[in-house]
Amino acid sequence: MLARFSVLTPTGGLIKVYRLKEATKKHEWDLPLLNDPGDKWNYGPSTAVLGMIVEKISGESLEAYFQQHIFVPLGMVDTSYAVPLAKQSRVATEHSRINGVLQEQPQEPIPATPTAQFRGDCCLYSTAQDYGKFMEMLLNGGHLGPAKILSENSVKMMGENNIGPIFVELQQAADQSLSKPFPLGAGHDKFGLGFQIASSDPKYAKFRSVGSMSWAGIYNTEFWIDPKRHIGVVMMMQVLPFYDEGAIRTLRDFEELVYQKVR
Repeated sequence: MLARFSVLTPTGGLIKVYRLKEATKKHEWDLPLLNDPGDKWNYGPSTAVLGMIVEKISGESLEAYFQQHIFVPLGMVDTSYAVPLAKQSRVATEHSRINGVLQEQPQEPIPATPTAQFRGDCCLYSTAQDYGKFMEMLLNGGHLGPAKILSENSVKMMGENNIGPIFVELQQAADQSLSKPFPLGAGHDKFGLGFQIASSDPKYAKFRSVGSMSWAGIYNTEFWIDPKRHIGVVMMMQVLPFYDEGAIRTLRDFEELVYQKVR
């Protein structure tokens, strides 16, 4: 099945950022920083800004750049900002939890051809099989078969603490119908380059190893990469709100089961 695999979008942004956007009518990336670098961890539009930088430096759209440098070399044949008409029947149905009940939502129009503007933090379609190839590349130190996407040093750096003495903090979303407070690991996990880094908190001993890398998409598309155990897992649920109780319970139950079987 094809699924939307997007990180949390501006419509589900943080309360402070939402209020600033409403007051100034500016994009998130045009607003001043909430805190000085190194003072506090906040979720923000950094991945969107990185996408803009890639397009500026490469002179290509993100769709073209990703296809040429990542998707095609890795054999990710179902990953794109669009879904061809012949594949659209494979797109998973989205559900929202309303008054405690999961309700199927009407299918939004799906682009059949990639159409700008492309965002670095939003709107890719993919499959668990495709994303598995991406995770396998990272577990292999940046390569998969003959395709070399990153250097081993780059992958290592991505999984290191890049926020110093501060920790990932619980984020309160502006719209509770789109997102509940997130993420797991708030208060003790670190952040690398694009990934949350699992800590050594004893209450999580039965789950992913210390140093595991993870993040998620707004539709509860969850993944983690465990270099210590050489495990990569992706769960492409299509449920709102982000961090829905049932979705997180499913993630944790499956994660616990995985590590029971590999001990």
